[in-house]
Amino acid sequence: MIGGIITSLGFIFSAFASNLLHLYLGLGVLAGSGWALAFAPALGTVSRYFSRRRVLAVGLALTGNGASSLFLAPALQLLLDTFGWRGALLLLGAITLHLTPCGALLRPLDLPGDPPALPRGPLAALGLGLFTHRSFLVFALGTAVVSAGYFVPYVHLAPHALDKGLGGYRAALVVAVAAVLDAGARLVSGWLADQGWVPLPRLLVVFAALTGLGLFTVALVPVVGSEEGGGEALLAAAGLYGLSAGSYSPLVFGVLPALVGIGGVVQATGLVLMLMSFGGLLGPPLSGFLRDETGDFTASFLMCGSLVLFGSFIYLGLPGALPSCTPAPRPATPPPERGELLPLPQVALLSPGGPHSTLDTTC
Repeated sequence: MIGGIITSLGFIFSAFASNLLHLYLGLGVLAGSGWALAFAPALGTVSRYFSRRRVLAVGLALTGNGASSLFLAPALQLLLDTFGWRGALLLLGAITLHLTPCGALLRPLDLPGDPPALPRGPLAALGLGLFTHRSFLVFALGTAVVSAGYFVPYVHLAPHALDKGLGGYRAALVVAVAAVLDAGARLVSGWLADQGWVPLPRLLVVFAALTGLGLFTVALVPVVGSEEGGGEALLAAAGLYGLSAGSYSPLVFGVLPALVGIGGVVQATGLVLMLMSFGGLLGPPLSGFLRDETGDFTASFLMCGSLVLFGSFIYLGLPGALPSCTPAPRPATPPPERGELLPLPQVALLSPGGPHSTLDTTC
Protein backbone atom coordinates (compact mmCIF):
# COMPACT_ATOMS: atom_id res chain seq x y z
CA MET A 1 0.00 0.00 0.00
CA ILE A 2 2.77 2.43 0.92
CA GLY A 3 4.61 1.53 -2.28
CA GLY A 4 1.59 2.50 -4.38
CA ILE A 5 1.33 5.88 -2.67
CA ILE A 6 5.05 6.63 -3.06
CA THR A 7 5.05 5.56 -6.72
CA SER A 8 2.05 7.76 -7.46
CA LEU A 9 3.68 10.73 -5.71
CA GLY A 10 6.85 10.17 -7.74
CA PHE A 11 4.96 10.43 -11.05
CA ILE A 12 2.95 13.45 -9.87
CA PHE A 13 6.08 15.22 -8.62
CA SER A 14 7.82 14.54 -11.94
CA ALA A 15 4.90 16.04 -13.87
CA PHE A 16 5.79 19.43 -12.37
CA ALA A 17 9.55 19.07 -12.93
CA SER A 18 11.41 22.10 -14.19
CA ASN A 19 14.83 20.48 -14.66
CA LEU A 20 16.45 17.07 -15.04
CA LEU A 21 17.26 16.77 -11.32
CA HIS A 22 13.55 16.84 -10.50
CA LEU A 23 12.97 13.92 -12.88
CA TYR A 24 15.82 11.98 -11.26
CA LEU A 25 14.29 12.52 -7.84
CA GLY A 26 10.69 11.90 -8.92
CA LEU A 27 11.05 8.95 -11.30
CA GLY A 28 14.33 7.53 -10.06
CA VAL A 29 14.11 7.89 -6.28
CA LEU A 30 10.41 8.19 -5.42
CA ALA A 31 8.80 6.07 -8.14
CA GLY A 32 11.64 3.53 -8.09
CA SER A 33 11.44 3.13 -4.32
CA GLY A 34 7.67 2.80 -4.53
CA TRP A 35 7.85 0.06 -7.14
CA ALA A 36 10.34 -1.84 -4.97
CA LEU A 37 8.05 -1.57 -1.94
CA ALA A 38 5.10 -2.78 -4.02
CA PHE A 39 6.64 -5.54 -6.13
CA ALA A 40 8.72 -7.51 -3.63
CA PRO A 41 6.02 -7.94 -0.93
CA ALA A 42 3.36 -8.71 -3.55
CA LEU A 43 5.42 -11.44 -5.21
CA GLY A 44 6.55 -12.85 -1.88
CA THR A 45 2.96 -12.94 -0.65
CA VAL A 46 1.89 -14.91 -3.72
CA SER A 47 4.53 -17.53 -2.86
CA ARG A 48 3.12 -17.73 0.68
CA TYR A 49 -0.44 -18.19 -0.55
CA PHE A 50 0.29 -21.29 -2.63
CA SER A 51 2.22 -24.51 -2.12
CA ARG A 52 1.22 -27.17 -4.67
CA ARG A 53 0.79 -24.68 -7.53
CA ARG A 54 3.24 -22.07 -6.29
CA VAL A 55 5.35 -21.66 -9.44
CA LEU A 56 2.27 -21.46 -11.65
CA ALA A 57 0.88 -18.73 -9.38
CA VAL A 58 4.16 -16.83 -9.61
CA GLY A 59 4.21 -17.25 -13.39
CA LEU A 60 0.64 -15.97 -13.63
CA ALA A 61 1.56 -12.94 -11.51
CA LEU A 62 4.61 -12.23 -13.70
CA THR A 63 2.59 -12.50 -16.90
CA GLY A 64 1.70 -8.87 -16.36
CA ASN A 65 5.29 -7.95 -17.24
CA GLY A 66 4.97 -9.52 -20.67
CA ALA A 67 1.55 -7.96 -21.22
CA SER A 68 2.84 -4.53 -20.24
CA SER A 69 5.73 -4.86 -22.68
CA LEU A 70 3.16 -5.35 -25.43
CA PHE A 71 0.54 -2.77 -24.50
CA LEU A 72 2.28 -0.12 -22.43
CA ALA A 73 4.49 1.34 -25.17
CA PRO A 74 1.63 2.24 -27.57
CA ALA A 75 -0.54 3.35 -24.65
CA LEU A 76 2.17 5.71 -23.42
CA GLN A 77 2.67 7.08 -26.91
CA LEU A 78 -1.06 7.79 -27.12
CA LEU A 79 -0.95 9.60 -23.78
CA LEU A 80 2.05 11.65 -24.90
CA ASP A 81 0.39 12.62 -28.18
CA THR A 82 -2.87 13.54 -26.46
CA PHE A 83 -1.85 15.13 -23.14
CA GLY A 84 1.88 15.85 -23.44
CA TRP A 85 4.53 14.43 -21.14
CA ARG A 86 3.28 16.28 -18.06
CA GLY A 87 -0.27 15.10 -18.53
CA ALA A 88 0.94 11.56 -19.22
CA LEU A 89 2.89 11.52 -15.95
CA LEU A 90 -0.15 12.79 -14.03
CA LEU A 91 -2.30 10.03 -15.51
CA LEU A 92 0.36 7.42 -14.69
CA GLY A 93 0.38 8.73 -11.14
CA ALA A 94 -3.39 8.24 -10.94
CA ILE A 95 -3.11 4.73 -12.41
CA THR A 96 -0.33 3.61 -10.06
CA LEU A 97 -2.32 4.85 -7.07
CA HIS A 98 -4.53 1.80 -7.67
CA LEU A 99 -1.68 -0.27 -6.22
CA THR A 100 -2.84 0.91 -2.78
CA PRO A 101 -6.24 -0.85 -2.74
CA CYS A 102 -4.61 -3.84 -4.44
CA GLY A 103 -2.14 -4.03 -1.58
CA ALA A 104 -5.01 -3.84 0.92
CA LEU A 105 -6.42 -7.04 -0.59
CA LEU A 106 -3.24 -9.01 0.18
CA ARG A 107 -3.96 -10.45 3.61
CA PRO A 108 -1.07 -11.75 5.77
CA LEU A 109 -1.00 -15.45 6.62
CA ASP A 110 0.46 -17.21 9.65
CA LEU A 111 2.26 -20.29 8.35
CA PRO A 112 4.13 -23.08 10.15
CA GLY A 113 7.47 -22.02 8.67
CA ASP A 114 7.30 -18.44 10.00
CA PRO A 115 9.87 -17.35 12.59
CA PRO A 116 8.45 -17.13 16.13
CA ALA A 117 9.46 -13.48 16.50
CA LEU A 118 10.17 -10.52 14.28
CA PRO A 119 13.85 -10.15 13.29
CA ARG A 120 15.87 -7.77 15.43
CA GLY A 121 18.54 -5.52 14.05
CA PRO A 122 18.97 -4.07 10.54
CA LEU A 123 20.89 -7.04 9.13
CA ALA A 124 18.27 -9.52 10.28
CA ALA A 125 15.41 -7.31 9.12
CA LEU A 126 16.93 -7.03 5.64
CA GLY A 127 17.52 -10.76 5.48
CA LEU A 128 21.25 -10.41 4.85
CA GLY A 129 21.84 -13.49 6.95
CA LEU A 130 20.51 -15.51 4.01
CA PHE A 131 23.87 -14.99 2.31
CA THR A 132 25.46 -17.23 4.92
CA HIS A 133 23.64 -20.18 3.34
CA ARG A 134 25.66 -21.66 0.52
CA SER A 135 22.64 -22.52 -1.61
CA PHE A 136 21.21 -19.02 -1.49
CA LEU A 137 24.65 -17.49 -2.10
CA VAL A 138 25.10 -19.60 -5.25
CA PHE A 139 21.59 -18.72 -6.39
CA ALA A 140 22.11 -14.99 -5.74
CA LEU A 141 25.42 -14.92 -7.63
CA GLY A 142 23.96 -16.79 -10.61
CA THR A 143 20.91 -14.52 -10.72
CA ALA A 144 23.02 -11.36 -10.64
CA VAL A 145 25.17 -12.58 -13.54
CA VAL A 146 22.15 -13.71 -15.57
CA SER A 147 20.42 -10.36 -14.99
CA ALA A 148 23.36 -8.48 -16.51
CA GLY A 149 22.40 -9.95 -19.89
CA TYR A 150 18.74 -10.82 -19.39
CA PHE A 151 17.31 -7.30 -19.57
CA VAL A 152 19.26 -6.05 -22.60
CA PRO A 153 16.69 -7.21 -25.22
CA TYR A 154 14.01 -5.18 -23.43
CA VAL A 155 16.07 -2.09 -24.30
CA HIS A 156 17.95 -2.92 -27.48
CA LEU A 157 15.95 -5.53 -29.39
CA ALA A 158 14.03 -2.92 -31.40
CA PRO A 159 17.17 -0.85 -32.21
CA HIS A 160 18.88 -4.09 -33.23
CA ALA A 161 16.06 -4.81 -35.67
CA LEU A 162 16.30 -1.27 -37.06
CA ASP A 163 20.05 -1.68 -37.53
CA LYS A 164 19.35 -4.85 -39.53
CA GLY A 165 17.27 -2.84 -42.00
CA LEU A 166 13.76 -3.52 -40.74
CA GLY A 167 11.26 -0.69 -40.75
CA GLY A 168 9.73 0.76 -37.61
CA TYR A 169 6.61 -1.42 -37.69
CA ARG A 170 8.60 -4.58 -38.40
CA ALA A 171 10.96 -3.75 -35.53
CA ALA A 172 7.97 -3.24 -33.24
CA LEU A 173 6.60 -6.59 -34.41
CA VAL A 174 9.86 -8.28 -33.37
CA VAL A 175 9.44 -6.90 -29.85
CA ALA A 176 5.75 -7.83 -29.78
CA VAL A 177 6.45 -11.44 -30.78
CA ALA A 178 9.06 -11.78 -28.04
CA ALA A 179 6.70 -10.21 -25.46
CA VAL A 180 3.70 -12.41 -26.32
CA LEU A 181 5.70 -15.63 -26.24
CA ASP A 182 7.44 -14.49 -23.07
CA ALA A 183 4.09 -14.03 -21.32
CA GLY A 184 2.72 -17.38 -22.50
CA ALA A 185 5.90 -19.24 -21.56
CA ARG A 186 5.66 -18.01 -17.97
CA LEU A 187 2.39 -19.86 -17.52
CA VAL A 188 3.62 -23.04 -19.21
CA SER A 189 6.86 -23.01 -17.23
CA GLY A 190 4.98 -22.54 -13.96
CA TRP A 191 2.70 -25.46 -14.76
CA LEU A 192 5.65 -27.65 -15.76
CA ALA A 193 7.58 -26.84 -12.59
CA ASP A 194 4.60 -27.66 -10.38
CA GLN A 195 4.30 -31.15 -11.84
CA GLY A 196 7.48 -32.13 -10.01
CA TRP A 197 8.82 -34.16 -12.92
CA VAL A 198 12.14 -32.29 -12.83
CA PRO A 199 13.70 -30.57 -9.78
CA LEU A 200 13.28 -26.81 -9.85
CA PRO A 201 17.03 -26.00 -9.80
CA ARG A 202 17.52 -28.28 -12.81
CA LEU A 203 14.77 -26.49 -14.71
CA LEU A 204 16.35 -23.19 -13.71
CA VAL A 205 19.67 -24.26 -15.23
CA VAL A 206 18.06 -25.52 -18.43
CA PHE A 207 15.94 -22.46 -19.16
CA ALA A 208 18.69 -20.01 -18.18
CA ALA A 209 21.04 -21.78 -20.62
CA LEU A 210 18.37 -21.72 -23.34
CA THR A 211 17.92 -17.99 -22.74
CA GLY A 212 21.64 -17.44 -23.30
CA LEU A 213 21.55 -19.51 -26.47
CA GLY A 214 18.50 -17.53 -27.60
CA LEU A 215 20.50 -14.33 -27.29
CA PHE A 216 23.26 -15.88 -29.39
CA THR A 217 20.64 -16.67 -32.04
CA VAL A 218 19.34 -13.11 -32.01
CA ALA A 219 22.89 -11.84 -32.48
CA LEU A 220 23.98 -14.19 -35.26
CA VAL A 221 20.84 -14.83 -37.32
CA PRO A 222 21.13 -13.38 -40.86
CA VAL A 223 18.51 -10.72 -41.49
CA VAL A 224 17.28 -9.42 -44.82
CA GLY A 225 14.69 -6.75 -44.17
CA SER A 226 13.21 -3.58 -45.51
CA GLU A 227 10.58 -1.02 -44.60
CA GLU A 228 7.87 -3.19 -46.16
CA GLY A 229 8.77 -6.65 -44.89
CA GLY A 230 11.41 -9.26 -44.31
CA GLY A 231 13.18 -10.15 -41.12
CA GLU A 232 11.40 -13.48 -40.61
CA ALA A 233 14.59 -15.06 -39.27
CA LEU A 234 14.93 -12.35 -36.63
CA LEU A 235 11.25 -12.75 -35.74
CA ALA A 236 11.82 -16.46 -35.17
CA ALA A 237 14.97 -15.81 -33.12
CA ALA A 238 13.15 -13.22 -30.99
CA GLY A 239 10.34 -15.72 -30.49
CA LEU A 240 12.79 -18.37 -29.28
CA TYR A 241 14.33 -15.87 -26.91
CA GLY A 242 10.88 -14.89 -25.60
CA LEU A 243 9.97 -18.53 -24.94
CA SER A 244 13.17 -19.30 -23.06
CA ALA A 245 13.30 -16.00 -21.12
CA GLY A 246 9.64 -16.32 -20.13
CA SER A 247 10.20 -19.89 -18.96
CA TYR A 248 13.14 -18.79 -16.82
CA SER A 249 11.40 -15.90 -15.06
CA PRO A 250 8.89 -17.68 -12.75
CA LEU A 251 11.48 -20.29 -11.76
CA VAL A 252 13.71 -17.60 -10.24
CA PHE A 253 11.06 -16.69 -7.68
CA GLY A 254 9.37 -20.08 -7.52
CA VAL A 255 12.51 -21.77 -6.21
CA LEU A 256 12.98 -19.30 -3.33
CA PRO A 257 10.63 -20.98 -0.81
CA ALA A 258 12.55 -24.21 -1.31
CA LEU A 259 15.85 -22.41 -0.74
CA VAL A 260 15.10 -20.24 2.30
CA GLY A 261 11.85 -21.55 3.76
CA ILE A 262 8.51 -19.83 3.56
CA GLY A 263 9.31 -17.56 6.50
CA GLY A 264 12.13 -15.83 4.61
CA VAL A 265 10.61 -15.73 1.15
CA VAL A 266 9.62 -12.04 1.22
CA GLN A 267 13.08 -10.96 2.36
CA ALA A 268 14.69 -13.27 -0.20
CA THR A 269 12.48 -11.83 -2.96
CA GLY A 270 13.63 -8.32 -2.08
CA LEU A 271 17.29 -9.36 -2.11
CA VAL A 272 16.90 -11.12 -5.45
CA LEU A 273 15.22 -8.06 -6.97
CA MET A 274 18.07 -5.91 -5.67
CA LEU A 275 20.64 -8.18 -7.32
CA MET A 276 18.64 -8.24 -10.54
CA SER A 277 18.59 -4.44 -10.49
CA PHE A 278 22.38 -4.33 -10.17
CA GLY A 279 22.68 -6.63 -13.16
CA GLY A 280 20.12 -4.58 -15.07
CA LEU A 281 22.12 -1.42 -14.40
CA LEU A 282 25.27 -3.02 -15.84
CA GLY A 283 23.94 -4.77 -18.94
CA PRO A 284 22.23 -2.10 -21.09
CA PRO A 285 25.00 0.55 -20.75
CA LEU A 286 27.63 -2.06 -21.60
CA SER A 287 25.54 -3.19 -24.55
CA GLY A 288 25.23 0.40 -25.76
CA PHE A 289 28.98 0.92 -25.39
CA LEU A 290 29.71 -2.16 -27.51
CA ARG A 291 27.24 -0.96 -30.14
CA ASP A 292 28.99 2.41 -30.32
CA GLU A 293 32.38 0.73 -30.64
CA THR A 294 31.40 -1.90 -33.24
CA GLY A 295 28.62 -0.18 -35.18
CA ASP A 296 25.90 -2.77 -34.51
CA PHE A 297 24.41 -4.87 -31.69
CA THR A 298 25.96 -8.21 -32.66
CA ALA A 299 28.74 -8.00 -30.08
CA SER A 300 26.26 -6.65 -27.53
CA PHE A 301 23.94 -9.63 -27.79
CA LEU A 302 26.86 -12.07 -27.86
CA MET A 303 28.15 -10.52 -24.64
CA CYS A 304 24.72 -10.70 -23.03
CA GLY A 305 24.23 -14.31 -24.09
CA SER A 306 27.63 -15.18 -22.61
CA LEU A 307 26.67 -13.61 -19.27
CA VAL A 308 23.37 -15.48 -19.13
CA LEU A 309 25.05 -18.75 -20.08
CA PHE A 310 27.74 -18.22 -17.43
CA GLY A 311 25.03 -17.55 -14.83
CA SER A 312 23.34 -20.82 -15.75
CA PHE A 313 26.63 -22.64 -15.07
CA ILE A 314 26.74 -21.03 -11.60
CA TYR A 315 23.27 -22.45 -10.92
CA LEU A 316 24.80 -25.92 -11.28
CA GLY A 317 26.04 -25.45 -7.70
CA LEU A 318 22.47 -25.65 -6.37
CA PRO A 319 21.30 -28.88 -4.73
CA GLY A 320 19.40 -30.97 -7.24
CA ALA A 321 20.70 -29.10 -10.29
CA LEU A 322 22.73 -32.08 -11.43
CA PRO A 323 21.74 -35.77 -11.48
CA SER A 324 23.67 -37.82 -8.95
CA CYS A 325 24.99 -41.36 -8.86
CA THR A 326 22.68 -43.52 -6.80
CA PRO A 327 19.06 -43.20 -5.68
CA ALA A 328 18.64 -41.56 -2.31
CA PRO A 329 16.00 -42.74 0.13
CA ARG A 330 12.81 -40.72 0.14
CA PRO A 331 12.52 -38.75 3.39
CA ALA A 332 9.23 -37.96 5.05
CA THR A 333 7.53 -35.29 2.99
CA PRO A 334 7.93 -31.93 4.74
CA PRO A 335 4.99 -29.54 4.99
CA PRO A 336 4.62 -27.63 1.71
CA GLU A 337 5.07 -24.34 3.55
CA ARG A 338 8.65 -25.13 4.64
CA GLY A 339 11.94 -24.77 2.80
CA GLU A 340 12.89 -27.96 1.05
CA LEU A 341 16.55 -27.44 0.15
CA LEU A 342 18.30 -25.96 3.15
CA PRO A 343 16.89 -28.22 5.89
CA LEU A 344 17.50 -31.41 3.83
CA PRO A 345 20.31 -30.66 1.34
CA GLN A 346 21.67 -34.19 1.40
CA VAL A 347 18.52 -36.00 0.37
CA ALA A 348 15.75 -35.79 -2.19
CA LEU A 349 14.84 -32.43 -3.61
CA LEU A 350 11.11 -32.01 -3.36
CA SER A 351 9.13 -29.90 -5.76
CA PRO A 352 5.72 -28.66 -4.57
CA GLY A 353 4.07 -31.21 -6.85
CA GLY A 354 3.13 -33.64 -4.11
CA PRO A 355 3.37 -37.32 -4.93
CA HIS A 356 4.73 -36.69 -8.43
CA SER A 357 7.91 -35.05 -7.15
CA THR A 358 11.08 -36.27 -8.79
CA LEU A 359 13.26 -38.63 -6.78
CA ASP A 360 16.71 -37.12 -6.75
CA THR A 361 19.88 -39.08 -6.24
CA THR A 362 23.04 -38.65 -4.24
CA CYS A 363 26.51 -40.15 -4.27
